[in-house]
Amino acid sequence: MATHEPARSPEQRKQDVLTRLEKDADAWIATASSSGEPHLMPLSFVWEHDSLLMCTRSTNPTLRNLESGNRTVQVTLGHTRDVVHITGTATVFPSGELPTASADAFAAKLIWDPRDSGPSYAYFRVVPQRIQAWRELNEIPGRDLMSEGAWLV
Repeated sequence: MATHEPARSPEQRKQDVLTRLEKDADAWIATASSSGEPHLMPLSFVWEHDSLLMCTRSTNPTLRNLESGNRTVQVTLGHTRDVVHITGTATVFPSGELPTASADAFAAKLIWDPRDSGPSYAYFRVVPQRIQAWRELNEIPGRDLMSEGAWLV
């Protein structure tokens, strides 16, 4: 029979989420078109100003979906046995409109600067509205760490 670690306290889960947001570089982001067609894409990010800063090609369905008016996104970090699931609202920054300090932070963490790739890339920022984190079944009951943009712990 498999044994599992004891459930983490909400405070420990929040700290683990913040650590993962600072250290991880990639996440899955799900968007939907205006007609409801889903799109899932792996993208790199930097955690800055209590939000995830991401970047993709302007022709990518992720960006097209955001620009079509459906700004609600799902972002997932980790694997199924240690997941951070974020529901957020995205704001797109066309090329050249993101503050320099934010673009510099993105480039420094990811060792890639989209500004060098020309106007075919655009940044967007995801502000979390809900954050959940769990490892095993024993953490499902307390998985909500943020609701309506406010930390619960």
